[in-house]
Amino acid sequence: MRRAFALALLLALAAPAHAVVRALVGATLLDGGGGAAIEDSVVVIDGERIVAVGQRASVAIPDGAEIVALEGMTLLPGLVDAQVRLSELGHASRARWQEAYLPISDRVVMPAAAAELLGAGVTTARDIGSPLEAAIGVRDRIAAQRIPGPTLLVSGPVLERDPPPGEHARRWPVEGVAQARKLVEKLAHAGVDVIVVAGAAEFTDAELAAIDQAARAANLPWLAEIRTDRDVARALEAGAGALLGLGEGTGPLADSALVALRARAARGAPVAWSAGVSVLTNYEWLRLDSGPLADPRFYDGMPSIVAEDVRRSLSDLRSHIDLETPALRRAAIEPRLAAARAAGARLVVGSDAGEPGHLHARATWQEVEALVIEGHLSPSEAVRAATLDAATALGVGGDTGSIAVGKYADLIAVRGNLLRHIDRLQDIELVIHRGLRYR
Repeated sequence: MRRAFALALLLALAAPAHAVVRALVGATLLDGGGGAAIEDSVVVIDGERIVAVGQRASVAIPDGAEIVALEGMTLLPGLVDAQVRLSELGHASRARWQEAYLPISDRVVMPAAAAELLGAGVTTARDIGSPLEAAIGVRDRIAAQRIPGPTLLVSGPVLERDPPPGEHARRWPVEGVAQARKLVEKLAHAGVDVIVVAGAAEFTDAELAAIDQAARAANLPWLAEIRTDRDVARALEAGAGALLGLGEGTGPLADSALVALRARAARGAPVAWSAGVSVLTNYEWLRLDSGPLADPRFYDGMPSIVAEDVRRSLSDLRSHIDLETPALRRAAIEPRLAAARAAGARLVVGSDAGEPGHLHARATWQEVEALVIEGHLSPSEAVRAATLDAATALGVGGDTGSIAVGKYADLIAVRGNLLRHIDRLQDIELVIHRGLRYR
């Protein structure tokens, strides 16, 4: 399996630069925007873009087009993950990771994570908290088709008050208004796509205002990584465009957070929130049954020596994993998500792939499934949260996230009826990214 996928990646990267016309025929199509499923569909791709969509009876297939038969499958847009950690690979020991693997983020770790995401059907992702030069370099190498991976948007290091020891390559400490402004300007000059601030409640009003002003001057959105409920209102009132993570709370979502969410929704600008709930659900599942960690499919993109080290680190999750009160936090997921949705937040898929025990090859479909099980989204709503809504939240909804004429040919297919069996997302049969077929 690993060799077959690696060969497919190499063949895709070696594909000729001239436009290829391809017709995907016979699948049940989900457009990503919540529209009615199209039975016996045809999607015609010319180069990077979609040029025709509809039922077989109404779409003319160009002469000479490569036909890809997809009868019995569900065809949908490539998945969009709004919150991944490419500089981590799910290793359970952060100390070991920082010592052995953080220095090789650019050459080994991030390319491996990107390949795993693409193989799992993720065609667009937003990377959070990676070393700055590595994040920019990997993003640009993928865009130039030098290495396989999803289209990336990157934040570079996260800004926070007091990062943990050993984390300063990925988390920059902020102290004072001048430094807050300077660090945003440094990130913008380097070419990041977004600014991320962790623990907004720990910053002064003046510091948050400086971050907001510097980000606006650079035409960059800034997002808030949530630690506590107090962060929600502080960040949104200061101008944050979206929220990352559900926080460490074990009780109901604070009234101040709900008020801030309602205020944004009342202005017609509901807050996109990528909750990352599958980190907790994944931990609970693996604690009861660690069997999936032995499946070689989930290490396809990793060098064998790295894969073995990650597997070994996860052999006893309870002795390594750094989650606080996971059972209590998981019990709070359902009411917190329900309260956020009722207050007008728009849930989008953001898996936190790369966190301890949370492998990139599994994380995104687990987040979709968790939003169905824990968040009570319908399968159709969850698909939209993983496609068009997430793409819109990332600012790329005009080009990807749905199957429509003129958009990039970012497409995946699974066998069977995805709206009845959302877990089919763990077995991707077809991956096309920007018109190139990778699986």
